[in-house]
Amino acid sequence: MAATISFIIWVLFITDTVWTRSVRQVSEVHDPEDWTVHHDFDCPRECFCPPSFPTALYCENRGLKEIPAIPSRIWYLYLENNLIETIPEKPFENATQLRWINLNKNKITNYGIEKGALSQLKKLLFLFLEDNELEEVPSPLPRSLEQLQLARNKVSRIPQGTFSNLENLTLLDLQHNKLVDNAFQRDTFKGLKNLMQLNMAKNALRNMPPRLPANTMQLFLDNNSIEGIPENYFNVIPKVAFLRLNHNKLSDAGLPSSGFDVSSILDLQLSYNQLTKVPRISAHLQHLHLDHNKIQSVNVSVICPTSSALPAEHDSFGYGPHLRYLRLDGNDIKPPIPMDLMTCFRLLQAVII
Repeated sequence: MAATISFIIWVLFITDTVWTRSVRQVSEVHDPEDWTVHHDFDCPRECFCPPSFPTALYCENRGLKEIPAIPSRIWYLYLENNLIETIPEKPFENATQLRWINLNKNKITNYGIEKGALSQLKKLLFLFLEDNELEEVPSPLPRSLEQLQLARNKVSRIPQGTFSNLENLTLLDLQHNKLVDNAFQRDTFKGLKNLMQLNMAKNALRNMPPRLPANTMQLFLDNNSIEGIPENYFNVIPKVAFLRLNHNKLSDAGLPSSGFDVSSILDLQLSYNQLTKVPRISAHLQHLHLDHNKIQSVNVSVICPTSSALPAEHDSFGYGPHLRYLRLDGNDIKPPIPMDLMTCFRLLQAVII
């Protein structure tokens, strides 16, 4: 139980570390009823400026084709779900305090972003450009940036040096784009010294991305076509704790000799691959998803490694797993399940077979 509580605290800590700034603005919003009060400060006529939240500018869902002039007091700018195609410098020339820009669900292309329009925003922390028409990661970006959200675009290129000055970036979301292996160079991610979460799910990768930032803790690569993992791949990311590789083409032959025996990994998801046996795992692993593979039998010594350190009442068969959750459903495991394996399963808190 103590281990489970520790794991939950760890998950909450990591999630909070990456996302705290995303929600802090909510505490600054007062009673929504106050928003109906007429305001006497500068506000673009196309937008709404709530008097109780004077640092926010709401321009979403208005059919806008251009970005209006942003007042200097604005920290939070909402422009999602419009028809905007360009990001010029001029509307932002007085917006020196901007921390948050949401431009999701527009029609922005790389050619429509004026060079310097974004990099001039020296205090910008969060940039949302999901569901647009981008074909490459925009550049240059402000050094202050902490989160960059680019999901559901058409990104297939990452220009050299794009991330070289983004040492404050903690989250990079590139899921559901058109990235292939040749989009990456060995130094593509150079400069991302504080990156914690990298999401490249739903692309067209056949190989693991090279030379990831050393501080990466959450790596999401679901729904690609990855066939193998190079030997010693995880040596470069010694802090990775959450690894998702669901819906790929991983086989036993494509795994490194040590499998996933990486002490930092707490949550490992390998559902919907082509594995025929349970890969090696670390004794520190707590959640393991192996459902919908081609596994026919389970080596009990892999799931429940021996440990003489546990008290006899917790380790009556010599097994001492940290593993708490295991999914094996959707495989070819045939009954009856051996007694030693059943004993192993009883030591876990949740098993689905």
